[in-house]
Amino acid sequence: MQVPVQVSFHGCDHSDAIQSLILDRIDKIEAKYGRFTHCRVVVELPHKSPTQGKLFHINIDMGVPGSGDIVHHDRGQNPAHEDVHVALRDAFGAVENQLDKVLTKRRDEQRKAVS
Repeated sequence: MQVPVQVSFHGCDHSDAIQSLILDRIDKIEAKYGRFTHCRVVVELPHKSPTQGKLFHINIDMGVPGSGDIVHHDRGQNPAHEDVHVALRDAFGAVENQLDKVLTKRRDEQRKAVS
């Protein structure tokens, strides 16, 4: 990675364990998909909702060379996101799906250019 990963915690205490989990996940994604120009992750615990418990919101912004930004903004609708680990799993899964689409598009464009 060209610049260090920025991890922020809003509305909840900083957790070294969660930060370590995030950094490990980013390392695995980078090994699979290549380098990134920037990466910001925000773990947020907004005020308690009157209808649901406290749900974690995970926002991820990654810069991919030649493709712009890969962005995931969690809206906090999934009741399973009361567990930060589940919220992180879902957020990084969504980012990987976006990266798969970008790489598939690149491969298709390269195949068309060669033909």
